[in-house]
Amino acid sequence: MRRPIKKKNLVKPDLKYSSILVSKFINKIMLEGRKAAATKIVYGALEMAEKKVGKPALEVLEQAAANAGPDLELKSRRIGGANYQVPIEVRPERKMTLAIRWIVDVVRSQKGKPAKEKLAEEFINAYNNTGGAVKKKADTHRMADANKAFAHFAW
Repeated sequence: MRRPIKKKNLVKPDLKYSSILVSKFINKIMLEGRKAAATKIVYGALEMAEKKVGKPALEVLEQAAANAGPDLELKSRRIGGANYQVPIEVRPERKMTLAIRWIVDVVRSQKGKPAKEKLAEEFINAYNNTGGAVKKKADTHRMADANKAFAHFAW
């Protein structure tokens, strides 16, 4: 019997940029329900990135998320008693989710600067195709490439 399809939780766009992507970043940055603090961090980081790059904040953010999102990922498949890492293509929605997660993880792993500055730096790095989140994407692609011999197991 097939599992029922999960109803998607729709995220409302944020107030300043009316963008769903910004809302998702705010929700991912938020800890212990402190949405106001998370909003301050994300908006501050977007303004800093906008000043440094010289392009609109939303454009920088969208490009950064696009650069950090993977096209392929590995899924474990158990076939005949052995586990294989099978490369599969990533759906656009998951691609965006992974990009957001990786950017926030890189920001959280750094120490010594305010979160706003670290996030702005990571936005700029991802926009320029450098930085931790883009490195994670490259690693994922490299692993998928190494395991493409098992691609025929994907279904």
